[in-house]
Amino acid sequence: MNQAAAAGEEALAHIAGGAMLYDASYLGQPEQAVFDLEQWRARGALQSTAGGRGTIAFIDAGPGRHWALRHYRRGGLVAKWLDDEYFWTGAAGTRGFREWRLLRRLREWQLPVPQPIAARYQRAGRLFYRADLLTVELPTRTTVAQALREAPLEAGQWAAIGGCVGELHARGVHHADLNAHNLLLGAESRVFVLDFDRGRIRARGPWERDVLARLRRSLLKVTAGLPADRFGEQQWRELLRGVGG
Repeated sequence: MNQAAAAGEEALAHIAGGAMLYDASYLGQPEQAVFDLEQWRARGALQSTAGGRGTIAFIDAGPGRHWALRHYRRGGLVAKWLDDEYFWTGAAGTRGFREWRLLRRLREWQLPVPQPIAARYQRAGRLFYRADLLTVELPTRTTVAQALREAPLEAGQWAAIGGCVGELHARGVHHADLNAHNLLLGAESRVFVLDFDRGRIRARGPWERDVLARLRRSLLKVTAGLPADRFGEQQWRELLRGVGG
């Protein structure tokens, strides 16, 4: 049974083995096929895939419809045993549903994050589930990590990165793993943020310093062995200047 929704509103559809959330303004019907990588490949719509903990597929679904499909995968040692399976605690707690709803709120606040289209979970026995998330592709695929490997960033770009982080924190948005790989650089120093898995809204506090410390460690790791002008104290000060109060 589906819950009807007007265009742009949250809709829920029960599907074989699970359920999916979707935005009716992007998907007129809740079709599981949108999560099927092989059907996109067969249609010649699969543009490319990107590695990492969560596999991202870029899809050309038609004129003006460029999407990114993510299948959730575990990281760390537990990935050797569970890979893409997560413990079931209820539909609302599934990775895809949580991120879909968080992204939706952040888009309402006009923050620079992907527009969520659909999310689904499928049960894997009684104890586990698997999850996927479909979003509108952002206007750039260039991560801060990639940009730094190619050339130094300008002071304005560092300030823009800090400004993006500051926007999130001003709204109480806690990104659980902010790093150089999920910050994207676009034209005119625009900055976008990916991967809000495990993200949440919370009261402002000391966690903001922890987020920045994690980002700094990531930048140091990415630029290790590169020329000194790629990242150092001067660049970090520019970033913090952008964060502001």
